[in-house]
Amino acid sequence: MNLRPLGSTSLLVSPLGLGLAALGRPGYINLGHAADLGHATDLHGSYDLAAMEAHAHEVLDAAWNAGVRYFDAARSYGESERFLSSWLMARNVAPSSVTIGSKWGYTYTAGWQVQAPVHEVKDHSLAVLQRQWQESRALLGEHLDLYQIHSATLESGVLENQEVLAALAQLKSVGVLIGLTLSGPNQAATLRRAMEIACDGVRLFDCVQATWNLLETSATAVLREAHAAGMGVIIKEALANGRLTSRSTAPAFATQRARLEREAERMKITLDALALAAVLAQPWIDVVLSGAATTQQLLSNLAALEVQWNDAANTQLESLGEPPELYWKTRQQLAWN
Repeated sequence: MNLRPLGSTSLLVSPLGLGLAALGRPGYINLGHAADLGHATDLHGSYDLAAMEAHAHEVLDAAWNAGVRYFDAARSYGESERFLSSWLMARNVAPSSVTIGSKWGYTYTAGWQVQAPVHEVKDHSLAVLQRQWQESRALLGEHLDLYQIHSATLESGVLENQEVLAALAQLKSVGVLIGLTLSGPNQAATLRRAMEIACDGVRLFDCVQATWNLLETSATAVLREAHAAGMGVIIKEALANGRLTSRSTAPAFATQRARLEREAERMKITLDALALAAVLAQPWIDVVLSGAATTQQLLSNLAALEVQWNDAANTQLESLGEPPELYWKTRQQLAWN
């Protein structure tokens, strides 16, 4: 893959990156996640830490061999940072040859269980930032390039917390790029507020990671503005947690799936490659995350890089979008598995 700058920063990224949300913990909300990790268990059917780590390394190897050079983790993705760290060390990957992003603001609380009362707890306080920065830095060291607020929203108050903003500015002053990830129906408003925040006349946030896919395009205008202003743009959940793949069997989605299948058949590609190609075709996006939990999924996702997106595809699929409130309500109802 040809590398490109992440916004106006000095970091280089591959157009397709790998996110570890589905690789670092036994439970996640992606459709069919349980089947993806079914072999990584011990004799009692519990998810084995060493087997999970080996499985993550297998997918990371496949990504690296395919040219992926951006990897995304978070403190709340179970052992994702540790799995990524051990892989970087085992493969002797130099910090200069890869770009790594991670996030703070959620604490993993599932206790390595698939079914748990609470899987993660959100807390955007200064104390959590300070603790989780030290934890991330201890694991990823000089490989950690980008540190992001995990799921910043206007409601969380993190963008008005002057202590937190000052601490992030301090990290920025010593060379750490600062970003935020977005979620919920108000992604656009949150990003507009973030773009206004400056320290000593310099915009605080270097990068934004947002949900954007064929079903959820509500943040298009502001993401385009952010990129034009020099911010890196990373896209997550390009497959809508599996809803834009062959695993989507909900009766209420049958009409949309049929349209996707017709277009995929016309272009002779899989549904996941079609959905990812739609994102890769946006000129204001720097990197799109694959959330692959198996090597097979990753290879299928990588086929999107060969797709020649065209006006016909736009015409057929541009009306697939859902109202943001409906999209995020549906996502909230996805089961941990």
